[in-house]
Amino acid sequence: MKFHRKGVVAVAALSSLLMSFSARADWAQSTDPLVVQPAPANGAVQAQNPPGFAWARHPTGPASYEIEITPSGGSPVKATVERNWYLPTKALALGNYTWRVRPAGSTEWSTPRAFAITSKSTVFEVPDNATLRSRILNKARPRSLAPSFTAYSTWSSAKKADLDPYVSRIINEVKLQMTALPDLSDSRWPIVIASPLTAQMASQQTDVRNRINESSRQLEAAAVLWRLKKDPVHLAEALKRGDQLASLNPAGPTSYANQDQATRQIALSLLKGMDLLAGDLEATRKARWLGVVKTRVTEMYGNIAGDNGRLDQYPFDSHGNTLMIYMALISTLALGDIPEAQTWFDFTFRAYVNTPSPWSGAEGGYANGTAYAEYAAGYMTALWDPIVQATGVNLYAKPWTLGFLDFATQFTPPGSKVHAFGDGSETKPDPRVFRAFANRMVSPRAAWYVANLPGLEDSLSVVEAPYPMPVSGTTLKVPPSNSAYYPSTGWVAMHSDIGSTGRTSFYFKSSPYGSFNHSHGDQNGLLLSVAGQPLLVKAGWYDWYGSPLWTDWYHQTKSQNAVTFDGGKGQVVTGYREQLQRNGRVTGFSAQSTYDYAEGDAAPSYGGQLTMAKRQIWYLHGQNAMVVRDKMQAVVAHTYEWNFHAPVAMTVESPSSVKIAAGGQSVCLRDLNGNAPFAKWSGPAPKSGVTEDHGAFYLKNDGKSAAEFLVLIDVGCKRPTTKVATSGTTRTLTVGTQSVNLN
Repeated sequence: MKFHRKGVVAVAALSSLLMSFSARADWAQSTDPLVVQPAPANGAVQAQNPPGFAWARHPTGPASYEIEITPSGGSPVKATVERNWYLPTKALALGNYTWRVRPAGSTEWSTPRAFAITSKSTVFEVPDNATLRSRILNKARPRSLAPSFTAYSTWSSAKKADLDPYVSRIINEVKLQMTALPDLSDSRWPIVIASPLTAQMASQQTDVRNRINESSRQLEAAAVLWRLKKDPVHLAEALKRGDQLASLNPAGPTSYANQDQATRQIALSLLKGMDLLAGDLEATRKARWLGVVKTRVTEMYGNIAGDNGRLDQYPFDSHGNTLMIYMALISTLALGDIPEAQTWFDFTFRAYVNTPSPWSGAEGGYANGTAYAEYAAGYMTALWDPIVQATGVNLYAKPWTLGFLDFATQFTPPGSKVHAFGDGSETKPDPRVFRAFANRMVSPRAAWYVANLPGLEDSLSVVEAPYPMPVSGTTLKVPPSNSAYYPSTGWVAMHSDIGSTGRTSFYFKSSPYGSFNHSHGDQNGLLLSVAGQPLLVKAGWYDWYGSPLWTDWYHQTKSQNAVTFDGGKGQVVTGYREQLQRNGRVTGFSAQSTYDYAEGDAAPSYGGQLTMAKRQIWYLHGQNAMVVRDKMQAVVAHTYEWNFHAPVAMTVESPSSVKIAAGGQSVCLRDLNGNAPFAKWSGPAPKSGVTEDHGAFYLKNDGKSAAEFLVLIDVGCKRPTTKVATSGTTRTLTVGTQSVNLN
């Protein structure tokens, strides 16, 4: 995005100012990839107004910072904050700005950075903590529910017609689970959790999480039914499940150290139960539940608040960031009942709202892959709904949220049979999750997604949601664009027609996040589906994070549609912060009327083994075909492997041509240079019931010049004629009736 003309002048003036600074490093910009990056970035137009500000901590660890925001031609506005981020409470006037920050009382200003607020910036204001706390405390319990949630006896005939099927399903579910759910006891989980994690430990942790989630849901569902219909059976069931959760030892197998997902869910469930049963929970039981909550949350808060807020400086912690949203809701529900809740709230709520995810920039997206994006959407829906009702802060209206939903529509459009990239990418999307998420938004694209996704939303979620759903007021349904690029995550989507069930969907990734966390060694990797049928797929399966299979195969480049060398050597995926440094980046993207284009540079991801790893992609609309060009280089000789994986056995038609046919769809891959013969190779056994086939085009290179792959991905195996012509220094590839300049 660029500034308008006035902004260009402002940026030019800023550049002149920067030249006058000393050559010292800008302390607000850390060289450590794990440390938070300055925001707003220099020269960026802001999607949100007011934007959130962040910077790396000063080495002296000051007690507070002074931030200065200066409009072009105006006087600076200053604020003093105790942490290395700042979210103004009021929107800024349209225009160009610079910002800088210093330790309070010092003269060490950070380098000024420019940003712009335009008419396209969405106003999203969050009041200060005191105002929010007052708003919450003034809301009658249950503060977690919308005003539209009333006793069943008050429902209109229209509301009953809409919601009765969901209420009936909840009643049947609770009735069934009353006898089906096991009673909870610490003795169920005898294995002591230690490092390294074994398969038995991982299995127990999974069982702890599942059993706690089941009992938590039963408590909440029974409490909701009691509030709706006042059947004493439901009250008794809610109290029973709450008492069992409260009886579990906070230092036992459900402790934060042993199973952080369980302990946060227990604390939240007891608070939600207390909120939903307001007026019907006797003092002794309420005090016991609150005591358990306080014990568990005190440990959680100690973890999240350590080092004055460890996530403020080091945001890349998936469990830590999930804990932040739990803490935001837990503190919201506990205000007025647990004195410490005010401290918890002030520390977590606005910090979370400012940056709900470290896995993308302001444009949305999710670097860890769409399977984990779906997981995030699920817990965000469950936790945001009560946050919105209790605080009045509508997180669904945050610009990042719409970008996140757009990302889901691009990479898991309706009819998708698999996820895209990262852990769990081989699994099938659950359309109910993003359907529920989109239901809470007011957007023509959200309305289109809801209208085209199958399945019913979870019944409990529907009954607790505002009635009618916010999206229902959006009569205009508009599909997203047929191509999209997410700069902060390095993801590109190209579709023939995203609104068609017969679409061709082509995905490309070269990510600054590298193979960090739930990402893989798949920089410059690609995926292809046609009419929802996966044809070029990710190999392997996700048994558990860090398993031998995950480490040696699933996480590696050789299981991706990407380039390796000398028998499967690929991108270096070991280490921790190094995984962020051994990364990729999209260096070009263009969406034209006749073709889409993207290019990526993955050289850093190979950890010095290669000096060049560039991939260029042209999606030729008229041919429904992709041209993929790779240039690889190293200082020594290698045999490069252009790997691809299929969900069926491939048919080798010639040394340079391979066909993949599955589910009534097909694609043919052809080596256009004619010097990289194809051969199949074997990988680890796939998951039971799954077929995988692996192969590669092989290209020998002496290391004296760059090696080039030129591959045609011919959707439907139409077998167009191809020709490469050279005129001077210009090479032109013609595919059917379309031509591209290979320079």
